[in-house]
Amino acid sequence: MHKTSVQLEQIMPLIRQQLASGESVKFTPQGTSMRPTIWGGRDQVVLSPLPGKLKKYDIPLYLRDNGHFVLHRIVKVSQCYTCVGDNQVEYEHGVRQDQLIAVVTAFVRKGKLHSVNSLDYRIYCRVWHYTRFLRRLYRAIKWKICGPANQTPTQ
Repeated sequence: MHKTSVQLEQIMPLIRQQLASGESVKFTPQGTSMRPTIWGGRDQVVLSPLPGKLKKYDIPLYLRDNGHFVLHRIVKVSQCYTCVGDNQVEYEHGVRQDQLIAVVTAFVRKGKLHSVNSLDYRIYCRVWHYTRFLRRLYRAIKWKICGPANQTPTQ
């Protein structure tokens, strides 16, 4: 199978049309912000229409006010959502419902489909979220010891 790389902005009308008809869409995201859950350029995600209000640990695709598309995990739900990539330490506050486009319902890694509703995945999400402070501490120590040149990119 031949793969073609296109910008998400170019295919967003098709994605929105597919979602509006109640269908799911599979695509390969780019970037490193959702590692180790989703590896950009390698893994695929299955996007499904929004079921209404999302909940903690859901992974929405949303459009920032600056025009960038983002795929990050919800870590807090209030009037707006607070999201963060699994490979990031800085939270993004104030993600509005009207910015949301779709929600990840599964992802494909090494040819295997993983549902976000499986028990092992739900446990993983909680462990990963509640150990974030350890990764922050590790990065701070590494920064002090090694300096900024040896840091792993997070976006």
